[in-house]
Amino acid sequence: MNFASDNTAPIPPQIMAALLRANDGYAMGYGNDPLTARVQSRIREVFQAPQAAVHLVATGTAANSLALALVCPPWGAVFCEAQAHVNMDECGAPEFFTSGAKLVGVPGNHGRMSPDTLAYALAHTGASGVHGVQRGALTITNVTEAGTVYTPDAIAALTALARAKGLPCHLDGARFANALVATGATPAEMTWKAGIDVVSFGGTKNGLMGVEAVVLFDPARSWELELRRKRAGHLASKMRYLAAQMDGWLDDDLWLSLARDANAMAARLARGIAPHATPMHPVEANMMFVRWAAGTHDRLRAAGAMYYPWTAPEGQEAARLVTSWSTTEADVDRFVAALAS
Repeated sequence: MNFASDNTAPIPPQIMAALLRANDGYAMGYGNDPLTARVQSRIREVFQAPQAAVHLVATGTAANSLALALVCPPWGAVFCEAQAHVNMDECGAPEFFTSGAKLVGVPGNHGRMSPDTLAYALAHTGASGVHGVQRGALTITNVTEAGTVYTPDAIAALTALARAKGLPCHLDGARFANALVATGATPAEMTWKAGIDVVSFGGTKNGLMGVEAVVLFDPARSWELELRRKRAGHLASKMRYLAAQMDGWLDDDLWLSLARDANAMAARLARGIAPHATPMHPVEANMMFVRWAAGTHDRLRAAGAMYYPWTAPEGQEAARLVTSWSTTEADVDRFVAALAS
């Protein structure tokens, strides 16, 4: 009953098989191998973006930070929802990689910025001229840190405001596949068709051992991203092993099937615990936040449940519960039974 994170899940057998296939013989390093080229082409097809530049890195922090450094100057503000992962969970990496850009947290409702809150932040940044940080870029997290999802229309409403100020737009897609299956959108509809310039296409939280793709819809920025990746120490010499994971993941739309399974288990879990817990946010993908009576943590842990406790009002307890591709109905039902006991 491990609901701590989708990062805790094992690797699907299809991915292990893809790694074994890639391990046969020799291959040129640093991405100059046929498998990396194949995966780059396949990702372009996924996004219906034949001119896009695709660069692989091993971590989501690297993907987000390199992407933001590419689109935001050191004197710029990166607008993000106040609780966004780039703002709360990356140890200042975006600020470090951008050489000092400032992350500006925009108030949100259930993890989502609204056009009104973003418009206010845009209007009140840069007003002091040379004395203040300037507008730099917009970043949107989908799935959000509250477990909610932006639709393509919601993304487009935010990017329209940013673009009106001349700002590039980034999408943190650590759980991109979960957002897609939750909304029924295509990758293109969720990104460039909605005004996104660069996306961190996440695989690690959706079954992969460790690989993310930075997808640039303007290939003119590709060389700069390559230089930044190398300078930052994120150009893998044995790139074929990153590419192999993505290759197996894309076969037969496995990446979408894994996300669909994770979301389905979250929906089952939400239904099961409803009589015993109060949701803090709508449950829309594979992550949820709930409150329950004091003393529940001890009972669940004694039954073998693993999850992260969360901040709760006095007299209550709260938890973050995350399902993964490997979560089973039996896992969910055992947790529900332990909660109800």
